[in-house]
Amino acid sequence: MVLSGGEILMQCLKHEGVEYVFGYPGGAVLHIYDAMFQQKDVAHVLVRHEQGGVHAADGYARATGRPGVALVTSGPGATNAITGIATAYMDSIPMVVITGQVPSTLIGSDAFQEVDATGITRPCVKHNFLVNRVEDIAVTMKKAFYIATSGRPGPVVVDITKDATDPKVKIPFEYPKEVSLRSYRPAVQGHSGQIRKAVDLLLAAKRPMIYFGGGVVLGGASDELTRFVRALAYPTTGTLMGLGAYPSTDKYFIGMLGMHGTYEANMAMHE
Repeated sequence: MVLSGGEILMQCLKHEGVEYVFGYPGGAVLHIYDAMFQQKDVAHVLVRHEQGGVHAADGYARATGRPGVALVTSGPGATNAITGIATAYMDSIPMVVITGQVPSTLIGSDAFQEVDATGITRPCVKHNFLVNRVEDIAVTMKKAFYIATSGRPGPVVVDITKDATDPKVKIPFEYPKEVSLRSYRPAVQGHSGQIRKAVDLLLAAKRPMIYFGGGVVLGGASDELTRFVRALAYPTTGTLMGLGAYPSTDKYFIGMLGMHGTYEANMAMHE
């Protein structure tokens, strides 16, 4: 199968099971949009502002547990997306944000709507990529989804130059079955020795409390948390992001912690 960069990108999204892309068109991503509207598997949700699009992708990920995908253009499109990206980063939400970039030959020339998207987003992403060759799109997208969803989830930005999606340039397409990242080996199982130590500390504690957060929601571990708390019969509190992970009407739940939490939860943690 011989495809253009935009068509390859659409195929990558299909392989990752993406249903919706939340986006706002612009010149640097028009080739991608042209390819998008030639297929029907991935639906586009048109927003009125890039920030809203990224927040929508964030909300989709929170609601479904699947990575959200946003598509924005270069320059102001990328900068408008920062708040949504930072929100996903702070809350560990899996998301892939595709940003357009000026043609690779114009990078560094102060071209129209050129910004250093990878540099700007570096402090608020799990990882980011700059793609300036059509040959690199497929493997980069595979890496992006793997990084966004594995280990502690988070947003990944893929900045793609306009010439990499030129419809006149077509290459054979094959989506990688897996990728190897030398410096990225996230732990996927707990250390049995450390878990035993934690249990011993809980059982020996004089004023034990269980404190949970958004990781329980992201990990789909609400049932396990509930059984754990009831087996120990310890009071429990949670963060704002952890709300919903444990039944709020349960006798062991003393409310949310923090500035907007309950007096009981905050005093119990202080003691």
